[in-house]
Amino acid sequence: MRSAIPGDPGTPGRRPAVEVRGLVKRYGNKTAVDGLDLTVAAGSLTAVLGPNGAGKTTTIETCEGYRRPDAGTVRVLGLDPVADAAALRPRVGVMLQNGGIYAGARAEEMLRHVAALHAHPLDVDALIERLGLGGCGRTAYRRLSGGQQQRLSLAMAVVGRPELVFLDEPTAGLDPQARRATWDLVRELRADGVTVVLTTHHMDEAEELADDVAIVDAGRVMAQGSPEELCKGGAENTLRFTGRAGLDIASLLKALPADTAAIEVTPGSYRVSGAIGPQLLATVTTWCAQHGVMPDRIAVERHTLEDVFLELTGKELRA
Repeated sequence: MRSAIPGDPGTPGRRPAVEVRGLVKRYGNKTAVDGLDLTVAAGSLTAVLGPNGAGKTTTIETCEGYRRPDAGTVRVLGLDPVADAAALRPRVGVMLQNGGIYAGARAEEMLRHVAALHAHPLDVDALIERLGLGGCGRTAYRRLSGGQQQRLSLAMAVVGRPELVFLDEPTAGLDPQARRATWDLVRELRADGVTVVLTTHHMDEAEELADDVAIVDAGRVMAQGSPEELCKGGAENTLRFTGRAGLDIASLLKALPADTAAIEVTPGSYRVSGAIGPQLLATVTTWCAQHGVMPDRIAVERHTLEDVFLELTGKELRA
């Protein structure tokens, strides 16, 4: 189904669809967002990543107009999301991870109600079929499975043909088939010129879908760029191998050139970074042979977005 949703793809020199400058948001003594800057190009798909408590949800909710900034400026489609909420509402779709739907409302009647609020909505029947909601149309929202609730929330966000859509964890709790169907719909939105901003904890989702990725931590954007740009640092200079846990990394480092680093990323999984070439690969395999190590897997590969994310935000668990 091609949705034929109107939009205006971003081109150089055009006003960004979302522009955040120096955003500060506090809750009592806690600063959730601390001088954050974020730009989303018109017509792009931007993924916002961050650990729990990083400030990404507060930032997105401020862009949606649900929270007022304590400092800084936020512009969405050139407008203030709080002061100009009435003008923005018909142009922006919002998918909340929780809330926003009457618990007792039936799935189909809720979607048709939202569609009726817009001048030129998508075909509701086609959208229901596309997202696999046909079998639960008469079921109350509170009785839907978590995946069905997610798909209904997505349908409600896009049924009005928005110019810009915010998607909060759109594939959380979905099975693989529903996840792929959601990816396909998001791609079609992007292809039709709709600006998409999504938050996700799935690194593969961001790599697969996003034109641009913003990594947020401690209330600031730590890095922003395309997945390829973010992964470029050392990307072509990484050798990974797996073996038994607890290998003598100090001994391996002595065998390697001085400008090379080696770490045990997780038990039994090792990463060597530096000027990777045939000679260094031979050095690693020779060291393994000398120490009785049979690598289960050895490969030269680029950094992943998950590598970059962990390097920028750390590996400790967040509450």
